[in-house]
Amino acid sequence: MTLTNRLKNVLDCLKAPSKAELKDALLRLDITLEDLSNLPKPLEGKPYNRELLYKSEEVELLVMNWSELECAPHDHGNSHGWIQVITGTSCNSVYEIKEDGLPAELFHEYYEKGKYFYAPKKAVHKMQASNHTNLVTLHLYSPPITGMIVYDLRKCVACVVSDDCGAWWPKEQYEKVREIRLAMDASGEENSNNL
Repeated sequence: MTLTNRLKNVLDCLKAPSKAELKDALLRLDITLEDLSNLPKPLEGKPYNRELLYKSEEVELLVMNWSELECAPHDHGNSHGWIQVITGTSCNSVYEIKEDGLPAELFHEYYEKGKYFYAPKKAVHKMQASNHTNLVTLHLYSPPITGMIVYDLRKCVACVVSDDCGAWWPKEQYEKVREIRLAMDASGEENSNNL
């Protein structure tokens, strides 16, 4: 059975899948590096390159091939999903949004080949390849991601990015759906405006 047929057989029937249903679907797909013959090469100057493997109104499945760069802290809009490490080791940093609207790193965890981790709705995280490994990850989200917020913590700014932009600060104006300025208050603390 071709990969396309496997994807359709498992993913076509998903309707507003729960956390458990999404993970079960990913497990049933049982995708390996050998299944991904046309893996996109990492992009120069970007944390990853991705390929959309499947998309419906309910779910999307992406494969990402990582460079050594880390992605920006980001959420997945109103989507939730599972990330599977196909090969390599991922460092996943999890953030908490403070009252001022800025994400603060809570902890980071390492996930090696064969491990899965969950990305809840509105949760902020960032990822990167760890230990100089060739990181390839599979991402199954429901619904397909739209309205993702990407943060640039050095510049105290965030933006909602277009659906074709990844988890990095957009270079093209069309990729910025809405920019959100984060300001300093009188005490010198960072403060958000309409985040």
